[in-house]
Amino acid sequence: MKVLLAATCLLMSSGFATAQSSVPGSGTPTSTKRVIACESPDYVQHLSCETGVIIVQSALYGRADAETCSEGRPADQLGNTDCSQKGTLDVIKKRCDGKKVCEINTNVVHTSDPCYGIYKYLDTTYACFPASHSVACEGSIANLQCDEGQVLLIHAADYGRHDTTTCSFGRPASQIQNIICSKTTSQVADSCNGKSSCAVKASNSVFGDPCVGTYKYLEVVYSCQPRDIYCEGSIANLRCDEGQVLLIHAADYGRHDTTTCSFGRPASQIQNISCSKSLSQVADSCNGKSSCAVKASNSMFGDPCVGTYKYLEVVYSCNFPLAGH
Repeated sequence: MKVLLAATCLLMSSGFATAQSSVPGSGTPTSTKRVIACESPDYVQHLSCETGVIIVQSALYGRADAETCSEGRPADQLGNTDCSQKGTLDVIKKRCDGKKVCEINTNVVHTSDPCYGIYKYLDTTYACFPASHSVACEGSIANLQCDEGQVLLIHAADYGRHDTTTCSFGRPASQIQNIICSKTTSQVADSCNGKSSCAVKASNSVFGDPCVGTYKYLEVVYSCQPRDIYCEGSIANLRCDEGQVLLIHAADYGRHDTTTCSFGRPASQIQNISCSKSLSQVADSCNGKSSCAVKASNSMFGDPCVGTYKYLEVVYSCNFPLAGH
């Protein structure tokens, strides 16, 4: 089973430029949990991991059956069982992924009413995964790296400050006192997803300045994910265990070295290693399915380098589908 790894933030009090785990997590969740919060302005959903960190796998705000959170409710408030608010999973993941403890009030996701008159609930499934981590102090480089045969998958990245100890060595109190300084960023994922290694500078020029005068740091929640490779002309058979569905993180058709899919090929067909075409077709075809077959071919993706023998690289995970669906 392909799964997501996760990461925690490493608290640094030294002045070293970067700190990161030397061994990525094992990829096997220590536990998988489901929590349900009935609709109420005072009800808080509590997610926690005794070991490892949280990776949210599904979330539904609405109603998917007539039994959940039904006690004392009239039938007309339970009748619509195909009711869900879009964007709920994204909201919960941004708040909770990579943390050991996360609390969510139902008001956080109740930004609109997906089914007026229906009594709703927040249904969240999450897993606890072993941790990997990287922290880079402002002005230094975050060097993210995976073992051979694996590629980076960024789950979350934040530039700012959340405590007075991390990256504090030699800094005056005025530069580390603001601990409510945060800027969630997609630049790290855009730059690093699907690569075996990636260097990102922790700087205002890259991410902007969320708190002028405060000395900041970049925290990255990431995993090293195995990549699947399919030589040109073959079929990529992507498959998940029962009860899980595909989520494509990255796909590329081309050539990046002279060794992959090279057996029996003349040198002229494998020398161009700057041949790449990022793909949305694989995600469009496969996301949300339990299995999917995609042919690695020019007819499917076009030809990014005529005369070169290419291959399809896919990075994906298997997740639980949206709760209740």
